[in-house]
Formats: sequence, C-alpha cells, structure tokens
Amino acid sequence: MNIIILGITFGIIFLAELPDKTALASLVLGTRYRASYVFAGIAAAFAVHAALAVAAGSLLTLLPHRWVELVVGLLFLGGALMLLLQKEEDEDDESVKEPRSTGFWRVAGTGFLMVLIAEFGDLTQITTANLAAKYSDPLSVFLGSWLGLCAVAGVAIVGGQKLMKHVPLAVITKVAAVIMIVMAGVSLFGAITG
Repeated sequence: MNIIILGITFGIIFLAELPDKTALASLVLGTRYRASYVFAGIAAAFAVHAALAVAAGSLLTLLPHRWVELVVGLLFLGGALMLLLQKEEDEDDESVKEPRSTGFWRVAGTGFLMVLIAEFGDLTQITTANLAAKYSDPLSVFLGSWLGLCAVAGVAIVGGQKLMKHVPLAVITKVAAVIMIVMAGVSLFGAITG
C-alpha cells in the first residue's frame, strides 16, 4: 500500500463527490434519521462501488502503457468537463424514499440502496477506475476512494449545511475540475512521451 497514492485518490474523490447528488441525499437522510444508521448504509454502498471501479481500472492495466495513459487522460478530461458543464441541481429535486421504520436495517438499507443505484457510472466511479489504471495499486486506490466517499457522506450527514454556507458549491466543483485537468495533462503527456 502506498500512502501517497491513497492520499491523491482521497483528495480527488473527496472534491469530486462534494457537489454530487449523493452528498445532498446523505444530508437529507442525516437530518431525518440516526446519523450512524445512515452512514453505515452509505459506507457499505460506497465500498461496493469502489471495489467495482478498481476492478474495472485494473483491467485497463492489461493494455499497453501508452494506451492506458491516453485513455486515462481522456477520461480525466471528460470528468473535468462533466464537472464544469453540470447544471446546478435544485435540492428540492432530490427525492429520497423514506423507510417505513427508523430501525437500523431499514434506515441503513435505504441509504445503501439509494447510493448503490445513484452512483453507478458516476463521475467518482469513473475517476476511481482511472486512478486504478494509472497507479496499478488497487488497495491504495480502493482505500483512498472509499475513504474519500465516506468522508463526504460523513461531512454531509453531520455538518453539510454549515460547510455549504462557508464554501460555495461552485468553488468546490471548480477546484475538483482543475485537479482533474492537471491529472489529464499528466496522463496525456505520459502517453505522448511514452
């Protein structure tokens, strides 16, 4: 395990996930139900997504290195464009089906299913696959991605409203996009120079 790769992955995924609909849904669930129950379900769903993304990214490493760098660079560039071009979603549009009871399994299950469905093909899942292909260190990328996703969920559940009062969502989105553009440039440079 490489702590630097884990840290890079954590930072990129954390910033990319902050403006995501899952963070808003986590905030909504966290205001209605016991925070630990909500977090348990969401963290479990993020573990599934991070594992799938790392597996997909690891398959990319079977390609020649220049091709991997080219694909990773283009995907990072696409991710940055997705962040920069996304429309502001209205918080009222977020629909969360409420569980019938407030017990652990119902609340955690609701959070798990909501995130499991909402995150398929999401920017952070694609980014995690890119990082797994780039660094060939599945454990570090998995842990960095999962911890980044869980950190955003935790922030959203516990103090999301306060964070958004101090740091505008547009700023967070732009910082994440700039980081992805830099990563795309590094990968594309590596593809060109071999």
